[in-house]
Amino acid sequence: MTVAAGIGYALLALGPSISLFVSVISKKPFLILTLLSSTLLWLISLIILSGIWRPFLPLSSTTWWPYGILIFTAVAFQEGLRILFWKIYKRLEDTLDAFADRVSKPRLFLTDKMQIALAGGLGHGVAHAVFFCLSLLTPAFGPATAFVDRCSQMPFFLVSAVIALAFVTIHTFSMLIAFNGYAEGNKVDQFFVPIVHLASGMVVKSFSNLQFNIIYIYIYIYVQIRCDCVATHIMVGVSTLAHLCYYLCI
Repeated sequence: MTVAAGIGYALLALGPSISLFVSVISKKPFLILTLLSSTLLWLISLIILSGIWRPFLPLSSTTWWPYGILIFTAVAFQEGLRILFWKIYKRLEDTLDAFADRVSKPRLFLTDKMQIALAGGLGHGVAHAVFFCLSLLTPAFGPATAFVDRCSQMPFFLVSAVIALAFVTIHTFSMLIAFNGYAEGNKVDQFFVPIVHLASGMVVKSFSNLQFNIIYIYIYIYVQIRCDCVATHIMVGVSTLAHLCYYLCI
């Protein structure tokens, strides 16, 4: 492959995230801080999980259950961190609202809260893409390439970039859904996010054949629809923000 191909794969994985950052996140400093802190948190979580599972590697390629346990523990750990992230954010929100009351300033608007959730989700998605995709792209800048075993004409780096893009989208909008679920006590939204996260991880392992990658599209579309429903339920302005994020990410 060439440098152009390597850059293309990187932009395929992170291009929508960059667009979202430039158009929404970069305009407010507190969103940038939220994005950076979220990215750091999820990168640390992945490093911790790697350290925990390192003594058990390599896993047997003939059985599926060790991979199922690995994915389940990873998802459970990260969903626990999501709840911790929410509680830290909620405490910070209460502090800011109390300060706003003391100085006779308006509290955080609903759009601000949704943008914070968006920045946190984008940080989660970017951390996933960096850890699982960009770290593998170094050979893509060289003169050769690697192809997928089941499709000799499909570059491995392209598949990796597409999967990374799918997970960036899922993680970004899952944070919106989760924050809304936690704020309103909506059990459906609270359980929906970890279920989608776990299902996505299992899909990667279970359906390695490229013909099953259409499942990613179904998950992607359902997350977008669910996110739009949540945003519309809150207010028209937040729904507009969700649709903006949707069109930036397709």
